[in-house]
Amino acid sequence: MTGASRAGAEEEGMARGRGAVEPDVGRRRWRRTVLAVGLIAGGPGALWGMNVWVERYSAPFVHDSAETVPPRTVAIVPGARVLRDGTPTAVLADRLEAALALHGRGAVQRILVSGDHGSSGYDEVHGMRQWLLEHGVPSEDIFLDHAGLRTLDTMERAARVFAVRDAVVCTQRFHMARALFLARRAGLDAVGLVADRRGYVAAPKDALREVAARARAFLDSYVFAAGPQHLGPMIPIDGDARASHDRTTQRP
Repeated sequence: MTGASRAGAEEEGMARGRGAVEPDVGRRRWRRTVLAVGLIAGGPGALWGMNVWVERYSAPFVHDSAETVPPRTVAIVPGARVLRDGTPTAVLADRLEAALALHGRGAVQRILVSGDHGSSGYDEVHGMRQWLLEHGVPSEDIFLDHAGLRTLDTMERAARVFAVRDAVVCTQRFHMARALFLARRAGLDAVGLVADRRGYVAAPKDALREVAARARAFLDSYVFAAGPQHLGPMIPIDGDARASHDRTTQRP
């Protein structure tokens, strides 16, 4: 089988796997409705309580320096916006910098970049991979998760598709509590490395949005037992990184 044929077969297999676990649309709408009603009925007290729970759950596992992070197998980089040409924006570049620092000092062996690659016109994962390659990370150490559509998906897929057992989550402080909460609820022995390296223009908006996002993470975990939108074939993190590639990766 040629490389192109193998890539096509892999993509078809991933598509079949994703289709097999696609949630019912009506169920997703029902969950959103229940979430909205619950937040309204519970009022600010319920919202505050869920936020405090998520923050306290995650706090013991957060590190501010790569030098203090205990060794783990994988650095997980959750996706964020990229420019039209795939160049990471400041938030995403800083997450990649954190993963690079860990890889450079041998604290992690592999890097899993997880983001939105829902269409040919928008692709976070290849932009992240290209950035890491340009900064000296070997291709065989970079795994691509094309279906990290939200933080829950990233962490659940890390455990269930990539067979990750332990990890360092590389993200900004505003996002860290929720990311670590979801990682550990997915069964990962996860710690976090804060990736803040500058001020961010959207910081106030991100912080406000995170209040509702933490509440949703709490309910997704404890009430709805929510799973990722897509699964697919296993791609073990201790295997061949090329199993996570697609046709875009193979372009010259």
